[in-house]
Amino acid sequence: MLRRAEILGIVLSIFGSFLISISLNLQKYTHVRLACRQDPLPYYKSKLWWFGMFLMGAGELGNFAAYGFAPATLIAPLGCVAVIGSAAISVVFLKETLRPSDIVGGTLAIAGTYLLVTFSPNVSEEITAVKVQRYAVSWPFLLYLIIEIITFCVLLYFLKQKGLNHIVVLLLLVSLLASLAVISVKAVSGMLVLTFKGSMQLTYPIFYVMFVVMVASCIFQVKFLNQAMQLYNATEVVPINFVFFTTSAILAGVIFYQEFDGASILNILMFIFGCFLSFFGVVLISKNQEKRDPPEPFINIGEIPGKETVAAIQPESSCMSYGTMSN
Repeated sequence: MLRRAEILGIVLSIFGSFLISISLNLQKYTHVRLACRQDPLPYYKSKLWWFGMFLMGAGELGNFAAYGFAPATLIAPLGCVAVIGSAAISVVFLKETLRPSDIVGGTLAIAGTYLLVTFSPNVSEEITAVKVQRYAVSWPFLLYLIIEIITFCVLLYFLKQKGLNHIVVLLLLVSLLASLAVISVKAVSGMLVLTFKGSMQLTYPIFYVMFVVMVASCIFQVKFLNQAMQLYNATEVVPINFVFFTTSAILAGVIFYQEFDGASILNILMFIFGCFLSFFGVVLISKNQEKRDPPEPFINIGEIPGKETVAAIQPESSCMSYGTMSN
């Protein structure tokens, strides 16, 4: 039976995830509107984009607080609220197409997440500074950290040097940062909760180390996530990011916080099956989806000697398709 603290963590996480889904769609809507202008403005000059960022901050704050009351393996998969909410918002307000495969894929991803929650160990222990220090120098975590850094550098090389801005590359970068974010967020949130209860944890240097890691990882997560939102539909970004983030968060809980210690073989097997089910759902969602570049206000009308080959056009009111060519 769930304790009162865990119920509070679940409520905070669901509310935060819903705010994040609204935020992501507001950012996507802002990028579409700005791309339709004849004099495009940087997205960071849009008040609507900043409002979306405010909602994201509020949502992340809810998730941050949730990690202080419940284990990562329980809170992270609740991001399915963002998947469902974002799909509904993008269809209703952004006029994006919701295909049958999106529905099936999203359902499978949520079903896989349910298995992750059901068969993950619900370990809820107080996170003290001494425990965090001990976890941070454990060999399993140090090995995991080295592998993560190498993987991140390889992906960043392909993104920056080879121009490989595929959605999987961008969101893998986000998820690698998310793993560190979850570790640091749970540590900071847990130590703050203990401090508010009367057990001072802020005198330990590890608190400030984790705080810096938390801020840095969150900032770069937003950078890569925003890049993905500029290039791809919200119905693609949110489900894939959800599965990647959930996997990273659970790995963080398993490796750093050792939440799988003492788990049964059945729990481990069903946990792995839940992972495969979620990934299969992502494959269905992203199947046959093409990258959508922002529409240009000018087009080439052909190579005609002695005639200007670039003419202005008037986009349709939706700004997602071209309308009548001006004479």
